[in-house]
Amino acid sequence: MVPAAETLNSSAGLTEEQKEFQKVAFDFASKELAPHMAEWDEKEIFPVEAMRKAAQLGFGGIYVKPDVGGSGLSRLDTSIIFEALSTGCTSTTAYLSIHNMCVWMIDTFGNEEQRHRFCPSLCSMEKLASYCLTEPGSGSDAASLLTSAKRKGDTYILNGSKAFISGGGDTDVYVVMCRTGGPGPKGISCVVLEKGTPGLSFGKKEKKVGWNSQPTRAVIFEDCVVPVGNLLGAEGQGFSIAMKGLNGGRINIASCSLGAAHASVLLAQEHLTVRKQFGEPLANNQYLQFRLAEMATRLVAARLMVRNAAQALQEGREDAAVLCSMAKLFATDECFAICNQALQMHGGYGYLKDYAVQQFVRDIRVHQILEGTNEVMRMIVARNLLQE
Repeated sequence: MVPAAETLNSSAGLTEEQKEFQKVAFDFASKELAPHMAEWDEKEIFPVEAMRKAAQLGFGGIYVKPDVGGSGLSRLDTSIIFEALSTGCTSTTAYLSIHNMCVWMIDTFGNEEQRHRFCPSLCSMEKLASYCLTEPGSGSDAASLLTSAKRKGDTYILNGSKAFISGGGDTDVYVVMCRTGGPGPKGISCVVLEKGTPGLSFGKKEKKVGWNSQPTRAVIFEDCVVPVGNLLGAEGQGFSIAMKGLNGGRINIASCSLGAAHASVLLAQEHLTVRKQFGEPLANNQYLQFRLAEMATRLVAARLMVRNAAQALQEGREDAAVLCSMAKLFATDECFAICNQALQMHGGYGYLKDYAVQQFVRDIRVHQILEGTNEVMRMIVARNLLQE
């Protein structure tokens, strides 16, 4: 019988270089993340030192240019790394993916002064970043955001609030979408704030189902003064910057789902082999064999979709945005179903916090909601199919 590791081989088709950094990521996941995953979840610890160790391997700015401390890798390389890391701790890897997206936005849309001011300390994860788009009244309808930035001399005065911000309050740099112009997407700009800016404050730490190794808070602006020199790109370019960031973010979060599903399939396979009922291992039950086969098949299919979309995004193809939406929709839905089925295969044990499978279920449930809900992903795909 072919070992499960071969059936699910996530290095198939990769270059030798990709296999090398995938191995580095898998090793880091097994040694530095997995042993602490349950504790970080239970005690709600934000594992900054572990993430700084990851940054020493180049994982703090994976697809950021090398001249400002990034690794300069491709979107496919990035997906491979996040998938591997997520097998160790999905919640921590998901924060890493958001941090990487923020650094990429500054690297790509910032001027030379901004790139060299912000990126090196973010790539080393000496400083941590948060992405601030969602508001209490604008989730899926991001273009209706209300946080205002009024020009006053060589500063902007920000007023408003952001909701569900990963890292909020514990991070150092905030990439903020705000309204400098009229209503709609063309009135939105992007500014970078640093913790300690007068008028910047945070709400209470949210109590969440999963993602407990990263804090989530509201970010509040009350006459918050930001230098005009912290504007990324041009006024009115913010919504475009936000959406381009999210194309990569969707691939990243889908990749985190792949890692959780991969780990859950292996946990289920082990449990079916060890657990006996009716005088024989559960692995002898054909129904469970078939379910395991379906889980593995859906995982491999999802991985191919994600990697195809990552390649399209890297190449700047016209269909990249819709492929990213398809991949995010398919991979996060399928991988949650895989993790949930793995839990079911564990029976009552799967519902105990001593067993890691329940944490994978809790941690990836939110992947169907953030970086654009899966309902919005369907809207994007349908709009593309029906456009004239």
